[in-house]
Amino acid sequence: MRIMLVEDDAPLGNAVKLALHDASYAVDWVQDGESALRAIELEEYALILLDLGLPKKDGLEVLRELRKDKNKLPVIIITARDAVEDRIRGLDYGADDYLVKPFSIDELHARIRAVIRRNHGVADPVLSNNIITLNPVNREVSRNDQTFQLTAKEYALLHALMLRLGAILSREKLEESIYGWNEEVASNAIEFIIHALRKKLGKDVIKNVRGMGWMVSK
Repeated sequence: MRIMLVEDDAPLGNAVKLALHDASYAVDWVQDGESALRAIELEEYALILLDLGLPKKDGLEVLRELRKDKNKLPVIIITARDAVEDRIRGLDYGADDYLVKPFSIDELHARIRAVIRRNHGVADPVLSNNIITLNPVNREVSRNDQTFQLTAKEYALLHALMLRLGAILSREKLEESIYGWNEEVASNAIEFIIHALRKKLGKDVIKNVRGMGWMVSK
């Protein structure tokens, strides 16, 4: 999953970015509202973590412009503004969740997982097609009572496919989902990751649709 982090506090932004990387997310970090809106026009994200007190354009204005343009991109506000009125305003402007600083990284992870599930219409926190089961909490995948550990990119790619069971995702879509800015992407990177997943989980887990992309069956 690819996430945009919009946070002008450098130490906090760096800490959150590292924590999200450790949880296998690709993260693009910007530090002002105008940069956030420009990036959203150019890139595709699973979710935005949005501070409110931003330079150039306040976070609420960023959120308002997103929703004015009918952009349904999930937004979690992360802010020091803890007044009830601020929370109400943020949610009424279209935020999907509101988290007050300082916050626990574990809680942030849980809220991200919940918002992503809701956005994909998935109620169960564990993803399964009755062949393999993926647990986003510990990032483990299991098959036939055997548990497998995945690398960050293996998990990210499999997670993207399992959130859309039965849907074909192109190479471009998968690259956009698992790589952020300044990450070098080899020409055969997706094939390499899929080969590694098939070696661990079985050749039948990820299906290739010639000329279109890859899918995990329902």
